[in-house]
Amino acid sequence: QAQLVESGGGLVQAGGSLRLSCAPSGGTLGSSAIGWFRQAPGKERALVAIVTWTGVSTVYLNAVKARFTISRDNAKNTVFLQMNSLQPEDTAIYYCNRVTPVRRYGSLIWDPLGSWGQGSQVTVSS
Repeated sequence: QAQLVESGGGLVQAGGSLRLSCAPSGGTLGSSAIGWFRQAPGKERALVAIVTWTGVSTVYLNAVKARFTISRDNAKNTVFLQMNSLQPEDTAIYYCNRVTPVRRYGSLIWDPLGSWGQGSQVTVSS
């Protein structure tokens, strides 16, 4: 399947907003669920949110549940991550990837399927 490419990151002041986009470099998104992840300096990559092919979305990262929204436009072949009220602790590289649900240790986990792209840098200044 086509590599996913992230865009829309940048430098923003605390309290500002950004919208990230995730689209395939060629071909289509397909029917896979898509997840947004982020990796802050010195930390492991963490799942932020996922959206299924039918548009069912879940934000998993507690710190952003009230501020971030994931959505999908299959006609435009794009998944979005709307980020509002950004804080300095949101500074990270944001990645998207196809994901598949896996039940592990009694919990539902979303495993990434493809290789990682370059991501989109989001920097929030205080």
